Amino acid sequence: METPTGGPHGPDLAHDLAAWLDDLGLGAHLAEAGLPTYERDDEGRAVWRDPKTGDALSDEQLAQLDAMLRSQGDDPQHAVPLPLLQIARQARVRVELLGTPWFTYETLAEARGATVDAPRFAVHRDARDRRLLVVSEGDRTLVPAFQLTEAGALRADLERALAPLLAAEMDAWKAWAWLTRPAALLGGAVPAEAVRDPEEAEVVVRAAVHLAARVVIGGRR
Repeated sequence: METPTGGPHGPDLAHDLAAWLDDLGLGAHLAEAGLPTYERDDEGRAVWRDPKTGDALSDEQLAQLDAMLRSQGDDPQHAVPLPLLQIARQARVRVELLGTPWFTYETLAEARGATVDAPRFAVHRDARDRRLLVVSEGDRTLVPAFQLTEAGALRADLERALAPLLAAEMDAWKAWAWLTRPAALLGGAVPAEAVRDPEEAEVVVRAAVHLAARVVIGGRR
């Protein structure tokens, strides 16, 4: 069994830091942020490891990590690096989105009354033509259902709002979230719903174009 980080801070700091991040719901996102991660040994003690070497952190490294994580904001109890918070938020949003309806090739084939090959071809074609948002989740290709009718056909009223986001190569998860959640650019309206109203459709399209321009200019894809 490997000895956990010890010394003047010892297992107390290792434990306290891990417990703090667990309480904030951020522990699972450390690796994605490129930060040291921790695991529990057989006795439940936190062992922190360097993300590059996999070696256990020294006391000095652990103290530096603790200081860095608590260095932002006025309240050291909740001051953590913004990128880590953003990654955690994105993970929560993905879970929420996956809790809404979506299709796989197989379920889309059932909705359209077709064989699997037909929707597979159509999905690739429509995604290429910037008419359909497709999301990768593990080894699966998902088609968010909000952009389709009950019969599985493309929603014609949504295409003009969807096209600029796809043309800008906006991250598919972020595009899914923007289209299906209250949007600040629309005063809190949900784009995918607001676009159904002919009087609101142009406002939604302009908001989508504005967002797409921000993505291109900022390089946030």
